[in-house]
This record gives sequence, structure tokens and C-alpha cells, in this order.
Amino acid sequence: MDRLKHRREFLAAARGQKWATDGLVLQSRARADENDPRFGLTVTRKVGNAVVRNRARRRLRAVAQSLLPELGRKGFDYVLIGRAGTLYRPWDALLADFTSAIEHIHKPRSARPPSGTPGSSTAPRQQERPVHGREP
Repeated sequence: MDRLKHRREFLAAARGQKWATDGLVLQSRARADENDPRFGLTVTRKVGNAVVRNRARRRLRAVAQSLLPELGRKGFDYVLIGRAGTLYRPWDALLADFTSAIEHIHKPRSARPPSGTPGSSTAPRQQERPVHGREP
């Protein structure tokens, strides 16, 4: 299975669809070709030190290699972003997170909740309150 290696590929996927779960964030975008799906991994320093990030990366790589061949679509790029819970989430739950994220991304738009509803990712955010009397 091919990997995303260049920054421009990751940025292109970031402009596509996204879905967040407790264990990971999945970004995807359709390419112009019909080749096999490709994937990339990102785990930021917020998650932990190098050892923690590498362990999280290994888990995400194993998830992608086990499920993308059957759930991924030809002509798509996927980016898995590690979260703090990636390393400590039970393996079955991490697989379920990935499965639900990819199913949501490929769900037809008519089956998704309308924009701005509480279940959608475009729901309006609550306005921040002033901190200690200062405006945000």
C-alpha cells in the first residue's frame, strides 16, 4: 500500500473531508486517478515525547494496513492523525474508530446530518466568554 510522503499531499488531504473520533482523526480526499488508496500518518508533539509518538504511529500504521485494503476506496488519499487517546485506546476500539470514521466520510451527503445541527462538524460554536473581565 502506498504512503503519502510529501507535505503537499498532506495539505491536499486536509482540504478534504474530516471525521474525529476518540482514538484518531481521519482526513480524506479523492484524487483524479483510480489507483489504490494511499495513507499518511501524523502524530504531533502534543501527544507526547518521541517514544509515545512513535508507538502511536505504529498503532495507526497497523490500523491502516489492516483495514484500508477492504474499507478504503480506489482514488482516495487518507491521513490518520494521532490523538492523546491513540496509544491507550483498546485495539478493538481503535479499529472501530477507524471503521466508523471511514464509513462516515464515504456516506452519501443526503444521509449525513444537515450543516449546523448538533451532530455535524459545522455546527456553530459557542462564543467564548471573557477571561477575568478581558475581551477575548
